[in-house]
Amino acid sequence: MAEQYKYFAFISFNSKDIKWGMRLQNRLESFKMPSVICSERGWERKPMRPTFFAPTDIQPGPLDEEIESRLRDSQHLVVICSPNSAKSNWVGREIRYFYELGRADRIHFFIVDGIPHSGDEETECFHPVVKELDMPEILGANIHERTYRWSYLNRERAYIQLISKLLNVEFDSIWHRHRRQTIMQILLLVLLILGVCAAVAGALLWQRPMDVSVRLDEVTAHNESLPELSDGEVVLYLPNDTLRKAVSSLDDVVIFPNIPRNMLGEQVTLRFRDNNADYREEQCDVRLAEQMTLPIERDTLCYGSVKCKLLDTQDKPIVGCRLSVAGVEAVTNQDGEAQFNIPLERQAERYTIHSEDVRLVTESVTPNPASSSAAIIRAEK
Repeated sequence: MAEQYKYFAFISFNSKDIKWGMRLQNRLESFKMPSVICSERGWERKPMRPTFFAPTDIQPGPLDEEIESRLRDSQHLVVICSPNSAKSNWVGREIRYFYELGRADRIHFFIVDGIPHSGDEETECFHPVVKELDMPEILGANIHERTYRWSYLNRERAYIQLISKLLNVEFDSIWHRHRRQTIMQILLLVLLILGVCAAVAGALLWQRPMDVSVRLDEVTAHNESLPELSDGEVVLYLPNDTLRKAVSSLDDVVIFPNIPRNMLGEQVTLRFRDNNADYREEQCDVRLAEQMTLPIERDTLCYGSVKCKLLDTQDKPIVGCRLSVAGVEAVTNQDGEAQFNIPLERQAERYTIHSEDVRLVTESVTPNPASSSAAIIRAEK
């Protein structure tokens, strides 16, 4: 009948190497063996639990009954080797006691610092008691053994070397699988870091201010006879701000700088106004983008609505007279007035008036949409 132990292993260490002790205990207790090997040997997936580790520094002196009891109840002794532990009386006593229990073949060495068999007390990692007890030639699992380019893989290899000795299984039977898993974990970690970096870069980019450009687009037919835009204004209404920019040409691109990038896609309002009133005032709700276009059109009444009043030399209205302006005909009413609506493509800043019924003294008229009164035209019957 196999001997039963309370602990799978007892970890012996110097207090200066306590972090390595805690790390090793966690690795041993959490290591999952391949399910095939566990089935063959009747193990649990985590067969190295529990592992005893005393995280507090123990004062020098004889081994007390508690520690001796823990050692007796442990199947294996794992010594964390370093120049620190090599100088520790306590570590030496634990090795000696376990050896005297007749378990020399179950003492294992895990090298975290120093040089094995260096002969120099400043660098030697094995405790002198190992030599005193004339223990067989030992190598130990060394985390600094350079087998791979990555130091992390070398440390993992040392862990698996120790585990294979503790469980008495072939090193290759678990190392190749563990190495693949470790490399995959490294790759996933790298991808995670890259993803986080990309997310941070995206967040910083998203917070960086941007310039919003607005271009005017004349949607009505272009008429070279009419004056070009010279004094306009584009207004951008944001949720918490109102920005204004002057524009002096249809070719101008209005730039609104330092707009928060996180406002992209939010609904805003664009407004255009021509101070000369040649173009209609426009306002539209749009989704904010870095480049936007604001359609504008001319006010067809600005130069297209012509009103005139025909008087004779005695200042009396001439009724029923046919007049023609830019190809559009009208007949004066009882007050001598005539109204012409000129299509955009024929509009001009000034028009010549024609009549076959009378001889006109005044032959031209200028549209004045700001005034409700008709332009006075005189004629001789």
